[in-house]
Amino acid sequence: MNFPLIMLILLVITGGIALLDRFVLRRHRAPEAEGPWWVEYPKSFFPVILIVFCLRSFLVEPFKIPSGSMIPTLLVGDFILVNKYTYGIRLPVVNIKVLDINEPRRGEVMVFRYPVNPSMDYIKRIVGVPGDTVTYRDKRLTINGAPVKMESRGEYTYVESGLNYIYNRRYSESLGAQEHDILINPEVPDIQLSSVHPFPYHQNCSYDDRGFTCKVPPGNYFTMGDNRDSSSDSRYWGFVPERNIVGKAFMIWWNFGDFKRIGLSIQ
Repeated sequence: MNFPLIMLILLVITGGIALLDRFVLRRHRAPEAEGPWWVEYPKSFFPVILIVFCLRSFLVEPFKIPSGSMIPTLLVGDFILVNKYTYGIRLPVVNIKVLDINEPRRGEVMVFRYPVNPSMDYIKRIVGVPGDTVTYRDKRLTINGAPVKMESRGEYTYVESGLNYIYNRRYSESLGAQEHDILINPEVPDIQLSSVHPFPYHQNCSYDDRGFTCKVPPGNYFTMGDNRDSSSDSRYWGFVPERNIVGKAFMIWWNFGDFKRIGLSIQ
């Protein structure tokens, strides 16, 4: 469902009726008389729709985390807020940038339109910016030839699909100034080669059974999930074009199953 498009349609309809009443319909009724319901209801809803539309389009937008690809940073059921202006002001619906503000940086958690199906929103961590050479081999991340610092944090277990317990090793990883936790499952292959699909700039990448190396092309970003062995990300479907960016995730504002997560910043 394209919610921004629905909001825009409602905004045009209610705003159009309000303008029609102000300049045309009001002249044909008594000064103190109210208009018909099909005029009064849209007029009353128009300011609310306008405020919500502007907030979601230019300031912040809520999202719900549907999968475990960002565990342990984000859990299934987390409701998060996304900053819509930190990477630039974009026109609603068409998502065309009209004003540059900041460029996405390594280590930030970004929401974007899934390149394979732009009607879907994805959330991943940026590990490569334009011009970077990203290598992931033997489950170790290297950026431009420099291994990313990792420190063991012990084990991490979570439940998936009912009673299916998933055992992982937990590590602290540093991408630039950004430090965050990741999960690695030593029982899972380094990369599922059968899941790698053709994608734009596929020639920038080389794969083998131990991992891959990719050169990030201009105007694109390379993303990965923090739950490294349970994430569909740039390793498999390619780079994220700049035009697909929605915004930067910055806070968890609700979780029905764990109230302690409310208000946590996203690192």
